Amino acid sequence: MNILVTGGAGYIGTHACKRLLAEGHRVVVIDNLFRGHEQPLKTLCSQPGVGAERLVFQKGDVGDRTLVEQLLRDHRIDAVMHFAALAYVRESMENPLAYYRANTAAAVSLLEACEAARVDRLVFSSTCATYGEPPADEIPIRETCRQQPINPYGWSKLFIERMILDDADMRRRHGKPFAAAMLRYFNVAGCDRAGLIGEDHTPETHIIPIMLEVALGKREALTVFGTDHPTPDGTCVRDYIHVEDLVDAHAAVLKTLDPAKGDVRSYNLGTGRGHSIREVLASVERVTGKSIRTIDGPRHPGDPPTLFCDPGKIKREIGWSASIRSIDEMVESAWKWFRDHPRGYQDA
Repeated sequence: MNILVTGGAGYIGTHACKRLLAEGHRVVVIDNLFRGHEQPLKTLCSQPGVGAERLVFQKGDVGDRTLVEQLLRDHRIDAVMHFAALAYVRESMENPLAYYRANTAAAVSLLEACEAARVDRLVFSSTCATYGEPPADEIPIRETCRQQPINPYGWSKLFIERMILDDADMRRRHGKPFAAAMLRYFNVAGCDRAGLIGEDHTPETHIIPIMLEVALGKREALTVFGTDHPTPDGTCVRDYIHVEDLVDAHAAVLKTLDPAKGDVRSYNLGTGRGHSIREVLASVERVTGKSIRTIDGPRHPGDPPTLFCDPGKIKREIGWSASIRSIDEMVESAWKWFRDHPRGYQDA
């Protein structure tokens, strides 16, 4: 298949490109490089059997409908994996309109371009933030849980889910084939275990990389925002899924989409187990052999105390489940990358 990967120069997007190339697909990437990196795409392109013909990069914005439609037509795209987004919860609280512009508004242009170019399969990178702060009796979270975000990031993604459902309904009524999957991620962690590509964010907000930066001496300490949450040790509890499992789920779902049936689905992607910040900290100390200094800070607005999922639906319907369930294994793959690339992709 010819697959357009939006945001394909980002952390998850580059891992998705690697997975799709390994399956024999031809990949076209669009990314504005605001927070992505061209270097991992060059690395992937240089691998045996890939080259510029099988991995094409176009710098640009997914909200540029004319450009996106041209890419879809010129490369005869069969399916789109849509990762491009701003994705920092706390940043969205400070600059909500930027999130609605980059995430929600850009998705309108993408869906219009897909319809115009007759692209009939879409896998959308959604988020557990669409669930907001579910009551205790709704945890572990199922796909039927009420979606009531508590931050603009979550709302910006939920609005896209609504648009996909409405667009799919319109296409179905007009006899236009279309299938989509909305994959609600929990916390993505780890790096390519082969060490080819990794994780490089500016600014860095992900908890495991921040801990590893402390271990490397690049930060003095980790600030734990909130130690009085209603959780066993007072710190936030999250469901961590390895990035390789995450992109494997995308590839598995894509294979099952049937545009002729007007197929639209939603799936949670996680392991079904929650780990507190202190539990993750203990894992990082075990893996690195280093003590991680911490500073207690206030709770951040928009942070639910506990989020972990019931991933049973995707297993029941397509037989997929996460293969990497150990938090130590996730941390170990990230530590390998950060230790070998202390300056991120500048060292690649």
